[in-house]
Amino acid sequence: MSDTLNTLENITYDELNEGDTATFTRTLSEDELVLFAAVSGDVNPVHLDSEFAACSMFRERIAHGMWSGSLISAALATVMPGPGTIYLEQSLSFKRPVKLDDTLTVKLKVLRKEPKNRVVVECDVRNQNNKQVVFGEAKVIAPTEKVSLHKPRLPKITIES
Repeated sequence: MSDTLNTLENITYDELNEGDTATFTRTLSEDELVLFAAVSGDVNPVHLDSEFAACSMFRERIAHGMWSGSLISAALATVMPGPGTIYLEQSLSFKRPVKLDDTLTVKLKVLRKEPKNRVVVECDVRNQNNKQVVFGEAKVIAPTEKVSLHKPRLPKITIES
């Protein structure tokens, strides 16, 4: 296993250029859906109750919209600009539902650099079929000092029914 898989390295404001891109990919598992509900407090039955969701416009359980939004946050914080990034603003437009076992890829694209280390980033989130599920823009304060550090190890979490 490559050490780069365990390392977080940022891209500083001075290193960023308009048009730069980066991606971040994650698959929605049952456990992640339930954990997101537990952490956020959003227990809407369209996310958690199969019978309820079957009668909804989606005909099945769907992910929380903000789960997709949280992937944008993760991409900005860990990939581009990366560690040290401060999130200021986010617009989101939800285009289609995300379902269990969908694999989402967040594509970030630097739209422009602004004064005071501000960067505006296009956020395009697509599923495994290349269908857009979320689109928006983020404004962040990009880090000014280069850092490279080991990814933190997260605790193993188990779900009890």
